[in-house]
Amino acid sequence: MYELLKGLGSWLVGSEQWTGSDGIGYRLAEHLQYSLLATLVAAAIALPIGLLIGHTGRGAFVAINLSSFGRALPTVGLVVLVFLASGLSMWPVYIALVALAVPSIVTNTYAGMTAVDPEVRDAARGQGMRWYQVLFQVELPLALPLIMTGLRLALIQVVATATIAAYVSFGGLGRYVFDGLAQRDLVQVLGGAVLVALVAVVLDLALSALQRFLFRHRPAPQS
Repeated sequence: MYELLKGLGSWLVGSEQWTGSDGIGYRLAEHLQYSLLATLVAAAIALPIGLLIGHTGRGAFVAINLSSFGRALPTVGLVVLVFLASGLSMWPVYIALVALAVPSIVTNTYAGMTAVDPEVRDAARGQGMRWYQVLFQVELPLALPLIMTGLRLALIQVVATATIAAYVSFGGLGRYVFDGLAQRDLVQVLGGAVLVALVAVVLDLALSALQRFLFRHRPAPQS
């Protein structure tokens, strides 16, 4: 174990590991690109759904159950299925990551909308506000802490799972895990796993701090 940890330390700080197209910096940029793009696409899909069902109260059962179904899908299995249908491309990876991120965003957006006090909605309507004004000027600002919690959870899940890009011969930090397994290089496998964990933890801490700063005058949201 000592030799493995010593080798890991040397691998992480070695200058040769940080340069070139196979260096940690380059693989990290790829990993973040996959993760951020998938989360943005998931948000574009899930936020309108969560806002709509939260505002109208209709379709909640179907939407939440579909989200739960998406969470239960095996990510690697979905990658393989889309890979067989579309061929070698990044589409299988992005589809799987988006499917993973959508449930957290939908459920937290819906929870944030339903947590808005009905009396606040009634007061806004009583002042003559139209439905879209109630949605965007009243409900959305009040639901925003829980919505941001959903986005944060989705991003961390995607970052931790984006290693599957290497499963279909693309890049990211998962490249070290899969290449290390193929080469029986435990140091490289452990190095890749540690890097993914560090990125997820750093992003989680940064987003949590941002969320606390933005909503420091409100009660802490519950995920």
